[in-house]
Amino acid sequence: MRKRDKLKIMRDILKVIKENHMHIKMTPLLRKSNLSSKRFADYRAELLQKELIEEREERKTGKQIFLTSKGMEFLEKYKAIINFVNEFEL
Repeated sequence: MRKRDKLKIMRDILKVIKENHMHIKMTPLLRKSNLSSKRFADYRAELLQKELIEEREERKTGKQIFLTSKGMEFLEKYKAIINFVNEFEL
């Protein structure tokens, strides 16, 4: 089994958030990302720094992670690149 590369892991995390109505709590996201706590924390920090996600404290539900418009753009461009690679069998 091949390991996921950095971009695929980032895509997977963003995709989980998108599939959960654009926001999710930290624990379910950690569980669904299939990463260790340390690696997840590293990716979370990078995604926050790159403004692909944001964290907000919601009064009723507590801390949530939200997909930003920049994160949505990342997902769209990632998909376009994968389609290009597949189309030309690269």
